[in-house]
Amino acid sequence: MQNLKINNQIKAAQLRVIDETGANLGVLSLEKALEIAKNKELDLIEIAPTVNPPVAKIISFDKFRYQKEKEFKKQKASQKASELKQVQINLNAAKNDLETKIKKLEEFLNDGDKVNIVLVLKGREKYNRKWAFQKLDEFLKMISIEYKITVEPRFMGRGLNMQITK
Repeated sequence: MQNLKINNQIKAAQLRVIDETGANLGVLSLEKALEIAKNKELDLIEIAPTVNPPVAKIISFDKFRYQKEKEFKKQKASQKASELKQVQINLNAAKNDLETKIKKLEEFLNDGDKVNIVLVLKGREKYNRKWAFQKLDEFLKMISIEYKITVEPRFMGRGLNMQITK
């Protein structure tokens, strides 16, 4: 938005000009385009400086800026950033506790969030890695909706960590 050239800031000799209704006026000289914009009491704004010849639009600068800000806000609103949610499970948790965790995990996945699954290991449990992987695998099989593993299970901190998304 800051690098837009308006009226006399434009340096290109030839411009492809579009009027306020969106109609293509063709390739015109800079002087002719500025004259048309001045007669309509509007601004000449260079909207595509990299093409040959550059594209300029005849429109009120305030209206153009408002449209761009509106587009930007709409774009930003549609890009909901996915959050990283965490679900902690224990090796000796009861089946109904795990089912409760699964329901919450599926809610997170349906909302489009990433889910970090942490299998907490305590004391001697840390040394029986094969058993821990087996328990994590059993937990993953309980998940009813489709998911994709983004970070493979690995030992970190207090146990096994992994990430999944929908």
